[in-house]
Amino acid sequence: MDFSGNNESRRKIKKWKISVNNTGLDLVFLISVILIAAYGTVMVFSAGAPYATARYHDSYYFVKKQTVWLLLGLATMIVASNIPTRLLKKYALHSYIVTIALLLLVLLVGFVGNGAKRWISIGPLTIQPSEIAKLTLILMLAKYFADFDERATDQRKKKNIFVYGTLIPGLILALPILLVMLQKHLSCIIILGTIGILLMFTAGINPRYLSMFCAGGVGGVAFIALFTDYTKERIVVWQNPELYKLTGGWQTLQGLMAIGTGGIFGVGLGESVLKHCYVSEPANDMIFAILCEELGLVGAATAIILFGVLIVRISHIAMHAEDTFSRLLCLGICIKMAVQVLLNIAVVTNTIPNTGISLPFFSYGGSSLVMLFFEMGIVLSVSKKSNIAK
Repeated sequence: MDFSGNNESRRKIKKWKISVNNTGLDLVFLISVILIAAYGTVMVFSAGAPYATARYHDSYYFVKKQTVWLLLGLATMIVASNIPTRLLKKYALHSYIVTIALLLLVLLVGFVGNGAKRWISIGPLTIQPSEIAKLTLILMLAKYFADFDERATDQRKKKNIFVYGTLIPGLILALPILLVMLQKHLSCIIILGTIGILLMFTAGINPRYLSMFCAGGVGGVAFIALFTDYTKERIVVWQNPELYKLTGGWQTLQGLMAIGTGGIFGVGLGESVLKHCYVSEPANDMIFAILCEELGLVGAATAIILFGVLIVRISHIAMHAEDTFSRLLCLGICIKMAVQVLLNIAVVTNTIPNTGISLPFFSYGGSSLVMLFFEMGIVLSVSKKSNIAK
C-alpha cells in the first residue's frame, strides 16, 4: 500500500504545528479572550439597545462605540504582546508616578459622572485614572519585589522583612489607595488593596507581618464603610432594599427580578423586559442581571466558565514565567480580573452592598476595555517566553 499521501499529510500538520508554536502565543488563553470579548459585545448591544433608543434615539449607540473600543483594544493587545517585559519593568516606576499625577489631577480638574468625580478629559478622550492605577500598582509592586526579593524575604533579618517586605510595599500601595479614597471609590479601594496584599503574599512576605498589614487595611475599609455617608447609606439599603424600592433599592430589586425571571434558559436574547429603562444603565454595571434574564442560568454559567478558564490560564502562565517580575505581573492581572468578576456578580445578586463595579469585557466602557486588552497583551507577552511546553 502507498502511504506517501498520509506521510505528506502528517508533514503538513507537523509543519503547521511548528509554525503556530513558533509564535509563542498561548492559544487557549487567546481564544478565551476573543470568546469572552465577543460574548460581552453581543450583550452590550442586547442590554443597551432600549436605553440607547430612549436617550440617544439610536439603538446601536452603545454597540457602535463599544465595537470601536473593542477594535482599538484588540490593536492595543497586539502591541502589548510584542512589548518585552524588561521594558515594562524599566518603566514601571515612571508609569506609577504618572498615575499618581493623574489621580491628583482628578481631584483638581476632574468632572462628575453618575454622582462621582473620577474622570478627566484629555482632548476628545475621557480617562478614569483609577482604572489605570490597578495596572500600574501591579507593575510597581512586581518591579519592587523583583529588585528587592532577597531583602524582603530574608528570614534571618527581621528588620529587612519589616522594612523591605512590609513597610515600603505598604507605602507603594497606600498612596494610590489614599487618592482613590478621596474620590469616594470604595470598590477600587478594595481591588487595589486585594491586589497589593495578595502580591505581597505570593512574593513570600512573612505572614505575621502581612496579617498585621491586612488587619489594618480591613479596619480602614470598615471605617470608611461605617462612618462615611455615601457608603453607610448603601449598607442600609443592602440590608433591606424593599424598604427603599423607590430610591437606593430600586436598581438592586430590578436586577434580582431580572435574574429570577430568566430561569434555566432565559426569555431569549434581546427579549428582556427589565432592560426597558427599569434597570438603570443596563449595559453597564448591571449587565449580568440582563444576561441572566435573557439567557438564564445556562448563559450565566457560560460566562462564569469563560472567566474561570481565562483566570486559570493566566495563573498557569504566571506559574511558568521566566522570572519573578513576569510571574508577579501575571498574578497581579489574574487577581484583578478574579476580584472584579466576583465583586460585580456579588453586587448584582445583592450578596454585598452596591459598590458600582463593572464586569470585565461585558460592561460598556472605553478606557476600562482598552486597559483590559492591554493587560491581556502583557500576559501574551509573558507566555511567549514562559516554560510552558509549546
